[in-house]
Amino acid sequence: MATYLDTLNAEQRRAVEHGVADGATVGAPLLVIAGAGSGKTNTLAHRVAHLIVAGADPRRILLMTFSRRAAAEMAGRVERIARKVLGENNAAIMRDALTWAGTFHGIGARLLREYAERIGVDPAFTIHDREDSADLMNLVRHERGLSKTESRFPAKGTCLSIYSRCVNAEMEIEKVLGQHYPWCVGWAAELKGLFVAYVEAKQAQHVLDYDDLLLYWSQMMSDALIAEEIGGRFDHVLVDEYQDTNRLQSSILLALKPDGRGLTVVGDDAQSIYSFRAATVRNILEFPQSFSPRAEMITLDRNYRSTQAVLAAANGVIGLARERFTKNLWTDRTSAQKPQLVTVHDEADQARYIVEEVLANREQGALLKHQAVLFRTSSHSGPLEIELTRRNIPFVKFGGLKFLDAAHVKDVLAMLRFAENPRDRVAGFRILHLLPGIGPATAQRVLDQMAESADPLAALGQLPVPPRTGADWTDFVRTTQNLRYSEWPADLERVRLWYEPHLDRIHEESETRRADLMQLEQIASGYASREKFLTELTLDPPDATSDKSGPPLRDEDYLILSTIHSAKGQEWKSVFVLNVVDGCMPSDLGAGTSAELEEERRLLYVAMTRAKDDLHLIVPQRFFTHGQAAKGDRHVYASRTRFIPEQLVYLFERTAWPKAAAGGARNAAQGPKIDIGARMRGMWR
Repeated sequence: MATYLDTLNAEQRRAVEHGVADGATVGAPLLVIAGAGSGKTNTLAHRVAHLIVAGADPRRILLMTFSRRAAAEMAGRVERIARKVLGENNAAIMRDALTWAGTFHGIGARLLREYAERIGVDPAFTIHDREDSADLMNLVRHERGLSKTESRFPAKGTCLSIYSRCVNAEMEIEKVLGQHYPWCVGWAAELKGLFVAYVEAKQAQHVLDYDDLLLYWSQMMSDALIAEEIGGRFDHVLVDEYQDTNRLQSSILLALKPDGRGLTVVGDDAQSIYSFRAATVRNILEFPQSFSPRAEMITLDRNYRSTQAVLAAANGVIGLARERFTKNLWTDRTSAQKPQLVTVHDEADQARYIVEEVLANREQGALLKHQAVLFRTSSHSGPLEIELTRRNIPFVKFGGLKFLDAAHVKDVLAMLRFAENPRDRVAGFRILHLLPGIGPATAQRVLDQMAESADPLAALGQLPVPPRTGADWTDFVRTTQNLRYSEWPADLERVRLWYEPHLDRIHEESETRRADLMQLEQIASGYASREKFLTELTLDPPDATSDKSGPPLRDEDYLILSTIHSAKGQEWKSVFVLNVVDGCMPSDLGAGTSAELEEERRLLYVAMTRAKDDLHLIVPQRFFTHGQAAKGDRHVYASRTRFIPEQLVYLFERTAWPKAAAGGARNAAQGPKIDIGARMRGMWR
């Protein structure tokens, strides 16, 4: 008896033992639909170990995951499971033999090295990372004269993104532009020429980029002889997170095992949320019928994470999906506490509500790091970050830089600080660098000349126009002069309008960054003056860092802030989801087609299934929208997300944050006036 499988439930064990019988290990194709919190990783590791224990050669097993860390963790789990059966020595040997475990890109690179000469590639090729690839794209772009077009040609990062989507989604450029980059449709012919030149440049330099590792592998597999040879090297091919694969990866997999024998894919169609990376849910939905006879399907629907009340609400939301594999998560964990559907007045009250709840949980013994706030888009967390900073609550943000640390936000704040204090050389230096044609030496000279005057802003207006700045210099001087006497909060709008052309020129993803600036304007409207706004934003604790720097201190407690995309695969005791309203979830920008709308539904489902015990979905009645509708930037009265229609409301406990509490919090948020001079004098009394 395989007692090491006794810890598995019935469905997990069926998946692990599939195709293993009477000395044979290679069976029909298998699709494992693994619901959230159902023990997917444990099941896949047990399957690999069980195959080896049953006699499969580990050197002929190909295991593909979506990160090197996941592959290493999976190999470690397999070794620990096998050790129980094979003993220490054999398990160590087995681990060393399990050499074909890695990412799609990593495995592709290894195979391309081996087959390089047969496919006309220099075996000594180097691999460019994304930054290298963008730089090469920019070089080719410049050589073709596309950096000096009359109307703005897409920047290097956008060009690379378009190229990457064409490759990974196996789509024609016209279709990619129409669906995902409509502002670039007029450049289709030039982009085609650019991409041809980019490919020629890579080939001339014997380099491959990240996408080439899949593209060349796929092209190599189109040769029947090579495909049969590579496919014949592996008795078993197992793929994790199959719902996150793109068309190119699917074509590689089907070329490896055309009949599906020995092929196992694991995933969850309900958690397919990465279409912006060219992943497609169609791969997992269409997998069973890719083979004849159809692949066997096993569903893991027992959840080991959440309470039944949380699962009932999540099942209700995903149950309304137009197309899905039928699956209803269940658990033995009962709870009388339903998920909270909380109505608040606006985004400011939303932030205060979360802070009060988080601190109340902490008083009851829950660590901050066991609580998380999730949001559809990074810019949605702006008001909350300000409130957390004001209340001195440390946090780590995943899925983008901390709001106040983002370069474009710091640019705008620097302009305000420069207007407030034109002798602030750090702010001035940063702002001057935004202007085309101004380098460090020119910026230094401008600031030196301003410093010599009793009226620096007046001196700025009298300086000669630096070469190559032209109208940009005139706009800059005019804006600083207009900011000389504060008109708050109109000042911030004035700065944003001045900055937006530079934003488009300097940064990729300008629409997302513009949303951050609109959010900053909303935050600013809660402060009485420019001076108060800048002062309080500067009181940012140094231990509240972004994910770029890691947690604040090694053992310190901190709240988790995360986009839903970055939260996938994680779990927390308490989860708060921001802006569960139409316009934010689904996003106006993500609800253009039926497929996009269904992915937005899956995003909410993923967010809900991160919660172990407590789930709060927060519905602001009023929020600010910008650039997402024909009516432009405005305050709107929000409605609860369409993904929770009236027929599902019984699955939640509906509450409203008390108006009295909200009003008190709103007054407190203004904070006491800061008299720095009095504090300093008091030190010497």
